[in-house]
Amino acid sequence: MRYLAFFIVITAAIFLYSLMNQKSVNSVDSDSTIVVEDSANWLTDLSVVQAKAQEEGKPILMDFTGSNWCGWCIKLKKEVFSKPAFIEYANEHLILMTVDFPRGVEQEESLVDQNHKLMDKYGVNSFPTIILVDAEGEVLGKTGYLRGGPEAYIDHLKSLLANSNN
Repeated sequence: MRYLAFFIVITAAIFLYSLMNQKSVNSVDSDSTIVVEDSANWLTDLSVVQAKAQEEGKPILMDFTGSNWCGWCIKLKKEVFSKPAFIEYANEHLILMTVDFPRGVEQEESLVDQNHKLMDKYGVNSFPTIILVDAEGEVLGKTGYLRGGPEAYIDHLKSLLANSNN
């Protein structure tokens, strides 16, 4: 009987601990075009992204990710994309697009189709793959996870963009 009581207490403690440490999942607006994450707007619809890039004269950062299963993608998001320094830089200099391939999550058929076409177009074969493109979809640079936090990542992106202008 003591073992049963001990087991129940341990199980309850684990359950409560997991509830307290559960992180909120990104919220997605009703038309599935914007993923709200801190104060950076990650768009998912290519036509919206291209129109915004054209209008604002900014390059597009495409994040090819397996957002709920890819360890390096989750690490990149946690160490770089969610940090204030990156968000500030991105809001001023980039249009952000998530090209997501989650597991066990329903996505609209049009979004799945669009994402697979983009994966084929840009030859993406691993995650995370980060591709910088102009409003017409021409590649300006390609990268992935990089150690060093948001400042190092921003410097790396600036370097890729500067080299694309040569």
